[in-house]
Order: sequence, then C-alpha cells, then structure tokens
Amino acid sequence: MDTPFRKESLPRKTFIVFNALLLSVLGVIALIPFVHVLMASISDPFKLAANTGLILWPKGFSLVGYQKVFESVEIWRGYLNTILYTAGSVALGSVLTIFGAYVLSRRNLYWGNKAMFFITFTMIFNGGLIPTYILISRLGWIDTPLAVIIPNCMSAFNLIIMRTYFQTIPESLEESANLDGANKLQILFRIMIPLAKSSIAVVALFYVIAQWNSYFQAMIYLRSANLFTLQLVIQQILLKNQATTASASGSSAYVSVVAELIKYCVIMVSIIPMLVAYPFIQRYFVSGIMVGAVKG
Repeated sequence: MDTPFRKESLPRKTFIVFNALLLSVLGVIALIPFVHVLMASISDPFKLAANTGLILWPKGFSLVGYQKVFESVEIWRGYLNTILYTAGSVALGSVLTIFGAYVLSRRNLYWGNKAMFFITFTMIFNGGLIPTYILISRLGWIDTPLAVIIPNCMSAFNLIIMRTYFQTIPESLEESANLDGANKLQILFRIMIPLAKSSIAVVALFYVIAQWNSYFQAMIYLRSANLFTLQLVIQQILLKNQATTASASGSSAYVSVVAELIKYCVIMVSIIPMLVAYPFIQRYFVSGIMVGAVKG
C-alpha cells in the first residue's frame, strides 16, 4: 500500500516544486516594472536622468515629482471625477448585472437561450464608434458624465459569470422559498444575492478596474476640462511634459529632468487606489471567478 502512494507522490511533489518555481519567476518578472516605476518616482531627478536601465533602488531620494503632481488642481479634480464616474458605473452595472443574470439563469425562461446568444454575440461584434457617437449625441449626453457612465456600465462577460453562478445555486432553495410564499424579488434579495457575495465582489472589481483605467470614452465625449477623468488628465500632463522636455534648452535643464520624473509619479498616482482596494477584495476573487466561470 505504501509503495504505490510513494510512487505517485514523487511526481506530484515534483510538479508542485516546478510550479512554485515557475510562478515565482513569472511573479518577479511581473513585479520588476512596478518596482522600477516606484523607485524612479522617488529618485533624485538629476540622478534619474543620468541613469540607464532598470532602477531597483532609489537613485538618491526626492519627492519633488509628487509635490509637482499634487500641486496640480487638475489632478485632484480628475481624481474626484473618476471616483464619481467609477462609483456610478459600478453601482449601476452591478444592479443591472445581478437582475439580468438572475432572470437569464432561470431554466423556465422563455427564449432564454436565444437571449443569451444575442448577448454573447455582442462580445464579438458591436456597433462601432461612429454609430455609438451618433447615439450618444442624439441623446444629448455629449460633455456630460452620462456619456462616461452609461455606455460601459454593463458587460456581457460579467453577466455570463454572474448567470453561471446563479445556476449553481440549488433549485431546492428557490422551491422552498416559493412554498413559504416568497416572490421573485424576495428570493433574489434574501437568498440569491447573499449566496453570491463572492461573485458579486469579483464583478464589481471588474467594473471598477474597467472604469478607473478608461480614458477613451472621456477623450471622445468630454469637452470641458472640469469633467475630465484622472486618466485623461494624466495623459495631458504626460504630453505637456514631453513637449517641455523636447523644447528645453541648457538653461532649463532642471525643468527637463523634473518633467521626466513626473512621468513616473503620475503613473504611481493612478494605480495607488487600485493597489489599496485590491487586498480587501482579493479573498473573494478566486472563489468568485472560479465558481462563476465553471458550471458543475
């Protein structure tokens, strides 16, 4: 009895060791760019300008880049706008996804499979930019927050994940609630949603990341600077600093090197909120994405 177990355990242990080493190497490779940007953002601007290659330790120490970034009123306004747009998009998208997924997960839904076919079809083909722009314009949403929040507030991919999760919940729970006199809304809010907290957290995280990192919608539909998102503000700062660096002469060398430093600082400023938020949702991520992605 012991010999077969030991013969099987050796390949298993070998796989675990190899897998751990491989994932560790990939993790380090993925972490190096982040470390480079972080260390560069707190380096001395002149030493940073003279450096070539990766920076895995600060070249001197200076917070002048962050000081310059946070002195910008546009950065703070962009932060506020992005938080508001993200909150609106996540709230609306989560509600629509939950309601849509619950309805489509019911096995007795008439034409449910046909509806899912058309929803899945939109993941491959869409109307394109020009028809979407015309629609947004006809609705009067140009240069309004609605143009940023509404078009991307719901994802077919997230809907499929949530629908699959609802389908894994035993029908006996719903049948028992029906016998107790519960209606569909009561079943959804008192049974389905509490059981699907992990999947809802994952879907909400996907909406947060998509909206936080989005700049294209704002670039196309927004005109007023006081409505710009953080990503759009950062893009303008980078373009402005590139122009400053290109036109800098010997007398303005300091401006040139600080402009190079600011590029790293604005990148860190944009990703810090996601780094802070992710640990609070990480415990839901694995269970939510796996249970919602595989029906069994």
